[in-house]
Amino acid sequence: MSHPALAQLRELHYFQDIPALSHALSDWLLLEDSMTKRFEQYCHRVSVDILREAFVDAGELMPGEAALLPDEERFWLREILLCGDGEPWLAGRTLVPQSTLNGPELALRQLGTTPLGRYLFSSSTLTRDFIETGRSAELWGRRSRLRLSGKPLLLTELFLPASPLYREE
Repeated sequence: MSHPALAQLRELHYFQDIPALSHALSDWLLLEDSMTKRFEQYCHRVSVDILREAFVDAGELMPGEAALLPDEERFWLREILLCGDGEPWLAGRTLVPQSTLNGPELALRQLGTTPLGRYLFSSSTLTRDFIETGRSAELWGRRSRLRLSGKPLLLTELFLPASPLYREE
């Protein structure tokens, strides 16, 4: 299922260098911890609406994604809305190279409605290579390459208008 938020997520333009941000924006966009955990501070229940989960070919990657991941033919794609008390707060896109999906990381294909952050940040092997900030019209977003046991995945997040990020800005 497609969603207008995914179109906006695909239109994110990333800054070469982190721009001058207010403290509140910086606190959200450069958060190293779980966004799910952060959202839980602002609502009673965080939930996931799955928009798409499937293997995709390298030709379906968005511009710029291939350069941040290993040169492979197939990737596991998960596109979701992360909601606070039923209201969409964040559109998320996760790309996992097929070579990452072995051993414990096979669980990435079976998250269902479990937020990615709840899974990732329970792992002692999680590291983050970088956070890039970006904008799509008036909305803020970010992209991170994370590693589980050294194996990469790419996470892109777009903060939707109802997100607490904009309440604090």
